[in-house]
Amino acid sequence: MTIAWSASHLEAVIYLMCVATSLLCAYLLARAYRRGRTKLLIWSAACFALLAVNNLVVAADVLLLPTIDLNLLRLASSLAAVGVLLYGFIWEV
Repeated sequence: MTIAWSASHLEAVIYLMCVATSLLCAYLLARAYRRGRTKLLIWSAACFALLAVNNLVVAADVLLLPTIDLNLLRLASSLAAVGVLLYGFIWEV
């Protein structure tokens, strides 16, 4: 018995794995922060949580709403993620 995967199914799985990976990184960084209380860990966790949101917006843009341009929302969410990490690097270190 073979399972026929169409390109859209494989694409959806890859996008969801990206979201799951970002959320897992955010969770592990937050757990490490609870143990060590290093401020850079919480900023990194926030960055990865926002990157998970960004990955979710990318998946929605490509898979669910291909006719609607979500490029501005994609850029804003990635800018927020990088901005949070940059703030943590500059002001907290």
